[in-house]
Amino acid sequence: MALGEAVLAALLEGEASGYDLAKRFDAGVANFWSATPQQLYRELERLEGEGLLSARVVHQERRPDKRLFTVTETGREALRSFSRRPARPTAIRDDLLVRLQAVDETDVDAVISAVEDRMELSRAKLERYDRIAARMLDGRDEERYLREAERVGPYLTLQRGRSHEQENLRWGASTLAILERRRADRAPGRGAGGGPAATPG
Repeated sequence: MALGEAVLAALLEGEASGYDLAKRFDAGVANFWSATPQQLYRELERLEGEGLLSARVVHQERRPDKRLFTVTETGREALRSFSRRPARPTAIRDDLLVRLQAVDETDVDAVISAVEDRMELSRAKLERYDRIAARMLDGRDEERYLREAERVGPYLTLQRGRSHEQENLRWGASTLAILERRRADRAPGRGAGGGPAATPG
């Protein structure tokens, strides 16, 4: 997947400035595609140049003028074409997993701390996703929302982000339990089987 398609998909929510799009990415797209504001601004210019977006200038009294971008029919056709292509498998590059792969020969305390940090990040993301979901539902249950909503794509991607972070927490808790048990078993004064070391004599 290219950044361009992610930008076009985000703009289906309605026209937005580059600043608005960056906030939209941070709130609803970052759970499956990340980009810096600078990358987004460059992509907006490229997509406009290719006719996939149109832009209008809004004059502001006390601030610089801003440009609002909208997906053109050509952009919508590009998204339709993109949706018909096979999805690429997810490529995982996670340095925490590299640390875990080597944990038996490295600093187990540092790796435990890294897993705890990852879990804290997942909790923070879950809280944010839950707030976004509450705004989407606006007091409705899921069944009613899915029946009434004009667009369900953003809700479905949000649910995928939530399930990913929930799984991170389950996996993190299990991983911590294993690492902490092994650390205790190998502590000075513990035998190989986890009990007190045998006394000579």
